[in-house]
Amino acid sequence: MTDHVDQVLGPTDDTVSFIQARGMFFVTTLWVLAAAWVPMLAVYLLIKIAAGHRPEPADIVVYTEAALIVPAVTSGVVMLIVWRRLGWLHTSVHGLDFAATGRHPVHIPWSGIASVALHGRGPFTELVVTPVSEDYATELAGAGGHPRIRRRGAEIAYVVDVGLMSPGPEVLLAELHRRVPSKV
Repeated sequence: MTDHVDQVLGPTDDTVSFIQARGMFFVTTLWVLAAAWVPMLAVYLLIKIAAGHRPEPADIVVYTEAALIVPAVTSGVVMLIVWRRLGWLHTSVHGLDFAATGRHPVHIPWSGIASVALHGRGPFTELVVTPVSEDYATELAGAGGHPRIRRRGAEIAYVVDVGLMSPGPEVLLAELHRRVPSKV
């Protein structure tokens, strides 16, 4: 038997999982891309009109199609790229395991968490997990890049996008408060 900080006696079925729903991710990507693409398309059209171009009825159809099709196709491509790499978070008696979208998973035992906090609103809500020390966090093997890290001086914090997670950031915060009430 090895001596490790993660060794905890307790029920093995005490895991709570939070995942990013693919449908919510797709719809959010779609409206964010549309909110950026349509104004850019309108500015492009206004610049063309200012330069002397007179739009014809066929141009209106082309610009309307571009406004509808480009965000949908781009969202579909983004969804295919991140299909199996959406963010997730698991709490258990052993600690907190999480991965941001497209990043390596991280494990931090409960005794290694200095604080957790939610930042942002709506689909852009992020969970910021600050370990007691960098030694407490273990980067696990997996596909993707290195975990999202926020450094402030000597302090390091891990950032996870939780705004689109199901059951939701409020439930996640309640679960973390149940596990580590003095650090939430």
